Formats: sequence, C-alpha cells, structure tokens
Amino acid sequence: MSLKKASLFIILILLIDQISKVYIKTHFVLGEEIKVFDWFRILFVENEGMAWGAKIPGQYGKLILTLFRLVAICGIGYWLWDSVRKKGSVILVSAVALIFAGALGNIIDSVLYGVLFNDSHGQLASFLPEAGGYGTIFHGKVVDMLYFPLWSGYLPEWIPGWGGQYFTFFEPVFNIADSAITVGVGLLILFNKKAFPKEEEKTEA
Repeated sequence: MSLKKASLFIILILLIDQISKVYIKTHFVLGEEIKVFDWFRILFVENEGMAWGAKIPGQYGKLILTLFRLVAICGIGYWLWDSVRKKGSVILVSAVALIFAGALGNIIDSVLYGVLFNDSHGQLASFLPEAGGYGTIFHGKVVDMLYFPLWSGYLPEWIPGWGGQYFTFFEPVFNIADSAITVGVGLLILFNKKAFPKEEEKTEA
C-alpha cells in the first residue's frame, strides 16, 4: 500500500470519527441514551483519562497524558512512513494506519474539544460558544458513544471474588477511533506472520 492510499484511509476514518463525535456532542446531553437494539445503544459519555477510565492523578495529569499522546502519535506516524518506505505488507500498513487514525482521532478531542465546545451537563453543547469552551487547550475530553451491553445479569455464586455480583458484558463505552485502534492491533496479532515476514521468506518471495 502506498503512502497516498494510507493517507486517504486515515482521512476517511478521521472524518467518520469526528463527524460522529461532533454530532453526538451537539445533539445529546451528557448521559443521554438511545436504545437501538437490546444489545446496542448510543450512550453519550466523556472520557477524561486513559482507556478503561484510568487517570493520571494530580493537577497536571491530564496535560501529561495529552502530551504523551502527542509524542506517541509521532512515533506511530514514523512507523507508518517507515513501513511504506520498506514496502511492508498491506496488512502491516493497513494496521498501522488504523492505529494512527484512531490515536489521532482521540488526540483531536483531548487537544481541541475543551476550547471548541461548551459543557454538555444538562444542555446541548454549542460549537465555538461565545462564552468560551468548557476547558483549555490540551484539556479536552474524549467523546464516546458506542455501547454494547451484550449480556447483563448476576454472576454465579461459585465464581471467586465476583460471585453474586451484577455484571454487564460488554461494559466500556467507546468510539470509532477506539475501534480503529482495536482492529489495527487485532490485525497485527492475528496476522503476525504476514505483517512481519521473516527475511528468508521475503527472499524466497
């Protein structure tokens, strides 16, 4: 895959991700939910930290996380460029492009959404509000909306630690960018040999 095709792929994913986030941000109140199916719902939540709701504590935790993401995206971008330069497999380039697009999609939220939108608590957010955004640059929140509660119920008593507790699978709420990262990583794991062929295999080919 050429760098041009990879770039177009990334732009497409970014457009889908950002359009969906802006729509949710400006049409849903925080916590609002629409039931599409029993196992799929649109639920507007905002993530202030890392995956699974984890956070870096302290006054500068959010800033540190955002700066780390910016450094990481530079590394992923170099990995993509280097993979194309070395004529890496389509699977490798596609996977890295997915990871890059997903990471960049969430970085846009973290860096810009605090100044582009006002608060979503009890109201629909506005784009570029006159009174200013809900935060400052580098302090935005990531918009999530895809929720798949495939199963909910009480766990059997015999399960150590969790027996008898109410449990939902799948609990996390995520977005298109998260999905792109997950698919990209999944491709690298499932098709590891094709993504990273050994030198002798390349020579034989």
